[in-house]
Amino acid sequence: MLSVAAPPSPPRRLPVLDRRSAFFLHASVLVALLAASSAPTPLYALYQAEWRFSAMTVTVVFSAYALSLLGALLTAGTLSDHLGRRPVLTGALLTEAAAMAVFATAQGVMALIAARILQGLATGVATAAAGAALLDFEDPERPGRATLANGITPVAGMAAGVLASTAFVQYAPAPTRTVHLPLLLLFTAQAAAVLLTTETAHPHSGAWRSLRPGIAVAPASRPAMRLLAPGVVAAWALGGFYSSLGPSLARLIAPHTSRATGGLVFFTLTAAAALAVHAARPLPARTASSVGTALLIPGALLTLSAPHLNSLPALFAGTALAGTGFGAVTQGALRLLLSPAAPGERAGTLAAYYVVSYLAMSIPAVLAGLLTNLYGLRTAVSLYAVTVVLLTLTGLARAVRQPSTG
Repeated sequence: MLSVAAPPSPPRRLPVLDRRSAFFLHASVLVALLAASSAPTPLYALYQAEWRFSAMTVTVVFSAYALSLLGALLTAGTLSDHLGRRPVLTGALLTEAAAMAVFATAQGVMALIAARILQGLATGVATAAAGAALLDFEDPERPGRATLANGITPVAGMAAGVLASTAFVQYAPAPTRTVHLPLLLLFTAQAAAVLLTTETAHPHSGAWRSLRPGIAVAPASRPAMRLLAPGVVAAWALGGFYSSLGPSLARLIAPHTSRATGGLVFFTLTAAAALAVHAARPLPARTASSVGTALLIPGALLTLSAPHLNSLPALFAGTALAGTGFGAVTQGALRLLLSPAAPGERAGTLAAYYVVSYLAMSIPAVLAGLLTNLYGLRTAVSLYAVTVVLLTLTGLARAVRQPSTG
């Protein structure tokens, strides 16, 4: 008796996350990326004690991350528009996991720099792709959530990263190793989860051409970029200072304070920024940006006064004000830049915003480290604060002269 072969079963397909789950996955990716970027801040004092390097070296290690991130944004910021969000983001997350492995096994400054470069490249590529994916997966019935998420996830991630790292420094064995191992596992899991999402980009030719360095701001967003640049630069320059030299400033003011205090300086900045991003939602975008820019002035001046008064409360008050201004500037700027951008222009416009931001964060931080080596931390803080105030006043003057466009 002849038997009839059963028809071949169709290949099993991987489950696909729904829109809401995919949105929260990409938000969690941004949180994790920025948590990993801030995690080394509380560890710098441990590295310095173990390997005997200067404040200038700290800012070089910090800026290796920021400058490599800039390189990635300038060359690969629009890559996910050409190749698709999923493959670009998966590769970037696996590279980020590799960076965590280098951190966990680092035996010297050169390994730290190598880890920061690898991390910067991965974060630059992933930030643009994940930020654009948030806009793609936004619920049409709840507009504005993606822009809010793009504003709040980076600062919330930095706050979470520095707080967790501070706790590891205080309570965990070998914190320079153990801080990075959970992040390695998290990035590997996120890379696998991204493969379960629907592809939202429309891959097309031109990927190699897109790798030529450049900034691709949507034409409709360019007036806002020119208007916002001084305030954005001032806010991120302060962020770079607190991230790289905040712990050193805390130790200068209170030499016998616990190691956790240095990490809490940057946590205060980022936590205040996250709260401000959320609180500024009801304000018009121009108002949020202008109010945030104005708050940077008292924040910088209080920070400037802290070492002269030997006052940790002044330092933390200045940091909180600066963080509030940082968050409001970020919230307003992203709304003004992303709202007019077409879907195919989102990754490029977001990448351009981060190019300006990280240039502002890294170059002044290196100069501050150099000034600290030459003239001392007090002088470096004074020059930094004066520069931020001048940039802030320039931004406010531009906002006053420019007619409101919404």
